[in-house]
Amino acid sequence: MPYFRYNEIHGKGVLDMSQQDKLLGEKRRAFILDLLRQSAAPVTGQILAEKTNVSRQIIVQDISLLKAAGEPIIATARGYLYIRENRDNKKRRIIAVCHPPEYTARELYLIVDYGVSVINVIVEHPVYGDLTGSLMLHNRHDVDQYLRRMEETGASLLSNLTDGVHLHTIEAATEEQLDKVVEALKKEGILLETITNAG
Repeated sequence: MPYFRYNEIHGKGVLDMSQQDKLLGEKRRAFILDLLRQSAAPVTGQILAEKTNVSRQIIVQDISLLKAAGEPIIATARGYLYIRENRDNKKRRIIAVCHPPEYTARELYLIVDYGVSVINVIVEHPVYGDLTGSLMLHNRHDVDQYLRRMEETGASLLSNLTDGVHLHTIEAATEEQLDKVVEALKKEGILLETITNAG
């Protein structure tokens, strides 16, 4: 039987394994699922690998199996996140924007400064159709982490595939906040149009 102890993740106590133990198969995936459910913030694959004493590639496979089993887990630039049902009746809207890469920070700061979250980015690929990247950015700290991760990995923005045209799903407590973001993006000259309410 594996031996568990308490450790710290994101400043909160969660179950962790001792260094000499390794969870296998279903037990490991159950451990990962419990950890993600307990964390309000994204958890990186590296942290999951360290806590279960397996490789990063095994974690990728485990997350894929959990997703295939119907668990609402998404991968973001800041790590894996367990998505809970929206019980706060938050408002969502899809917006279409177009800007060069150097405007990315400006655009994202503008949105989160109104207390609005950027849920994802969507572009249209000529072969694969809609490509969606999960963002889950709620404040400037999240934006900074996302941009830093992009720089560290040398990854390209999805909008580079479409000459800067892309969609964002945005979320807020009120429609008024969403309206203010739309107006601010219009003033910046990067809003194409508001598509629809996303429910």
